[in-house]
This record gives sequence, structure tokens and C-alpha cells, in this order.
Amino acid sequence: MKPLDPRLLRYARATRAYLAATVLLGGVHAALLIAQAALLASAITAVFLDGAGLSPVAVGTLAAVFAARAGVAWAQEVASARSAAAVKSQLRRRLLTHVTALGPDRSHPAGKITHTTTPEPDRPRPAGELAALAGNGLDALDAYFARYLPQLVLAVLVPGLLLLRLLPADLVATVTIVVTLPLIPLFMALVGMHTEAQNRRRFRLMARLSHHFLDVIAGLPTLKLFGRARAQAEIIRRISNDQRRHTMRTLRTAFLSSLVLELLATLSVALVAVGIGLRLVAGELDLATALLVLILAPEAYRPLREVGANYHASAEGLAAAEEVFAVLETPLPPTGTLPPPAGPIVFDGVEVHYPGRTGAALRLDATITPGEIVALTGPSGCGKSTALAVLLGFATPTGGRVTVGGIPLSDLDPEAWRRRLAWVPQRPHLTAASVYENIALAEPAPTHQSLTAAARRAGVDEFARELPDGYGTMLGDAGTGLSAGQRQRIALARAFLRDAPIVLLDEPTANLDAVTAAGVMAAIRRLAHGRTVIIAAHRPELIALADREISLAGTPVPAGEISLSGVPVPATVDPVALESAAVEPATAAR
Repeated sequence: MKPLDPRLLRYARATRAYLAATVLLGGVHAALLIAQAALLASAITAVFLDGAGLSPVAVGTLAAVFAARAGVAWAQEVASARSAAAVKSQLRRRLLTHVTALGPDRSHPAGKITHTTTPEPDRPRPAGELAALAGNGLDALDAYFARYLPQLVLAVLVPGLLLLRLLPADLVATVTIVVTLPLIPLFMALVGMHTEAQNRRRFRLMARLSHHFLDVIAGLPTLKLFGRARAQAEIIRRISNDQRRHTMRTLRTAFLSSLVLELLATLSVALVAVGIGLRLVAGELDLATALLVLILAPEAYRPLREVGANYHASAEGLAAAEEVFAVLETPLPPTGTLPPPAGPIVFDGVEVHYPGRTGAALRLDATITPGEIVALTGPSGCGKSTALAVLLGFATPTGGRVTVGGIPLSDLDPEAWRRRLAWVPQRPHLTAASVYENIALAEPAPTHQSLTAAARRAGVDEFARELPDGYGTMLGDAGTGLSAGQRQRIALARAFLRDAPIVLLDEPTANLDAVTAAGVMAAIRRLAHGRTVIIAAHRPELIALADREISLAGTPVPAGEISLSGVPVPATVDPVALESAAVEPATAAR
């Protein structure tokens, strides 16, 4: 067993103060325990040998010690719970910050058409695994910080204090406890190594199940389209059964190991009790001392038993923490520091390659001048979205370079550069918040006038006034409650509110019917005025908005290689038709 991963304290420094408080309270609790044992031994001896009743002072003192122990135990629980909450908060914050800095190309976006790849040991972590890691995975650290880690220190402190008290009272019992105590950590280490490996396998299986389930839900329209929903349900059922079997196997090991530890502790206490009884009958020991030893002996073994029991509960959290550290230790891509200048955007021999794909995902030589509206065209998979991802800093060219005003994009401060960009994706992400708050995501503190003006220019005002609470209407996850066209208009309102000089549009009218697309097109015309606009486009009417068309020369994705959410698509299916049909149901496009 690993007593403490030093990275936990390095990444979560807030635990040190809480851990010190917990250990200090544990020492106070042990001192109160010794006082309680001495008082009980004296009281019982006085009643049975002297025939005297308990004095009010003795009763009051004993009650005060009991109350003090309860108060200290409560304070220990509070400190332990705050310790676990603090470290989980810090680790989650660091994890999300680091994943954001790594960029979205580190995981396959759920529901987007991707290319079938062979998993590799150093592959990016999918979104489902990261969600399981940041959620239930880190929640399992509660047992580690609230139970196991404090008990690990108290397992040394408490038996030491108890043995110091027992040594002058009974040397034989003290030696017996000292000899038998090491047996518990010895067996605990032997069992713990096996349990740790089982918990690691179980956590990885849970992460795999989480990702696969998320992937299937995202691609459910396509699965229904090709009649593959039942097959995926069977895969999820099989993985779930594997997870259940691993969980039950881990629980069985934990229960059996707890039984071993309890049996060892019970036999050790029995050995002490037999010696006490024999010497008490022989008249070698007085009753008060015998009672003191019998009360304190089980308490000497209890911290070690709790260490073993709590370790099994915390093993899953340790496995999750190691996965978090693996993500946190992934090096960030290098970034520049120069402020972005005005000037043309030049793609100079840019090539982007993705692992597992034959050929380049993007090949582009182009110059885009300020104020120009350019349409990137070509068959599905030729690199239109990849070109926008390169400008956003979400994809790194493997060949060539991109310059802005003559300065390489890699030399620019990414945050300053992105402040000059407004991005309208094909499927905008809306949070479970009001319409007003979803538009306000584009700016940290927008004024009410600027936000409503942006909403009017994007056409949001047309449908927002008909909602139950207007702009204050609460939406569900992913904008549930709005149609695809309404969600697209909210994304355009964000672009209007941002008022950036460069606008990137990724198929903004895909999956929309003709009437809805016409309204979105009108909003795009207003947005494009006076700005540099780059549009990834399929539709002829969207291409007609551009001043110039750039046909990408990248190698289109072979139909047999396309997959959506891990579901292979037959080579006879048109990728463009699939992209339109799979992402949104037809009824949602109204």
C-alpha cells in the first residue's frame, strides 16, 4: 500500500492545515480515552471491592470526559470532511484548467464525425473518461482524505500514547501488544496490493463505460438511422456486466481482508485478556490495573484496523488521483507572447495530420485580407473545420505555418488572439441557464443595452419574446427547449455581442430548413459587415455570401473510414448527407 502520494500534497496544499488539525485532535482524543479508562477502572473497583457508591464528582468528571470525547470526535469529522472537499476542489479546478489549456483536440468531440483510429497508449483521453474522472472518480477521494490519511498518522500516534500509559502499569501486557501489533500492518500490506490492482482495473472499466455511453447517446440519431441502436445497447449491457463483476470482486476482497484484520486484532486482544485473567486469579495483578489494560488494549489495535478498512474504501480514489496526475503532467503546447497585429492571414503550405489517418487532414495555401469574406469549400472531410481549428489554436499544423500581419500565429499570445475572434460552430453549446445568460457567455460583463442589441441583430428577439419568461426563460442542458435554428441564432448573438474583427463560421446553416436558414443568413449578412469572415460552407446560398471561394485541396475522408461516435458507416453512404442527417433530427430543425 502507498501511504501517501506526495503529488496529492503538491497539487492540494490546502490539506496540510486540515491534516495537522485532525492529527492534533486525534492526540487529544487519545488523551481523553486514557483519562476515561482510568476513571472507569477506578469507579468499577470502588463499586465492586470497596462497596462504595460513585460520588457526584466522579460521575460529573466521567460525564465531562465522555462529552469532551464526543466533541473532539465531531471536530475530527468536520476537519476531515473539509480536507477532502478542499483537495477535490483544487484537483478539479486544476484538471479542468489543464484540459482547457490542452485544447479540444485532446479528446474526440462527442457526436462529431471523426475518423476511425486505433487506440494508442498515449492517445488523448475521450470526453467520457474525463467526465468520469472529474466526477465520481475524484469523489472517491473522500475516504482517502477524510478517513485513511488521518488514521495513517493516528495509527502511529495513538498506540504510542496508549503504550506509554500501559508500560508502567503492566509490562507483560505492553510487551504482548508490542509484539502482536506489527502483524496487522503486515497482513494489511499483503492484502492491500491485491486490492489496489483490482480497484485500478475497476476504475478504468468505469471510465470506459462512461465514455462509451456518452458516445452512444451523442450518436443516437445515426444509430437509429442505420438500425444499430440495439447492437450498441447490447455492448453497453456487456460492459455494465463486466463493471458489476469487477465491483463485486473488489468488494469481496475488501470484506475478506477486513475479516482477516478483525480476526488478528481479536486474537491479539484475547491473548492479552487471557494473560490478564490468569495473573489476576493468581493475585499478581490488582483489579484496577487489569481493568485499565482491558479497556485500553482494544483501542491500541483499533487505529490500525481502521487504516486497513479505510484503505479499501479509498483505493478507487487513489486510482482516480493517479489518472488526474497523468493528465496534469501532460505538457502544454508552447504558446507565444506577442500581441496580435492587424494584417492579412496567410496559410503558407499548412498541413495537418491526425494519428491513424492516411494522408493529410488539411492542405492549404491561401491569403485572406482584412475585411474579406471567404468561403472554404470542398467535400466533407477535406479540412474546412480543421482550417478553422488551426486559427482557433485547437489544432497544430504539422507542416507549414500560419501568419497574421507577417507574424507566425504560434508567436502570438493565444488569449489576446482569441479575443479578436468570434466563432460560430455548427452545433453551438448552450448551458442550462437563461437565454440572457447564454448570450452573455460571449462577454464577461455585458451591458443590458449591448446584449439586447446583439440579440435583435441576430434575430433572437423574434422568438425570445414568445418564450414564457422572455430572455429570462431557463433552458435545459444543451439548449433543450429551443430548435436548432434558435440555438444557432443565440450563437450569432454571441458573435454580435463580442464585436470581434474576425468571424469564423462553421456550417452555420447545416441541418436547418430553408425558412430557418434564410433567417440565419440574414443575420450573417449583418454580422459580416466590416469584418473579416471565414466560412466553412456546403450550401450554395452560403457560399454566395462570400467575396471569394477557396476550394480546399485536402484528401477527402473515404466513406469507409468515417465513423460517428465509434459506429462505422457503410461506404455506400454519402458523407455529406450523413452529416446533415445525423447531428440533428429533422423535426428539430424547425
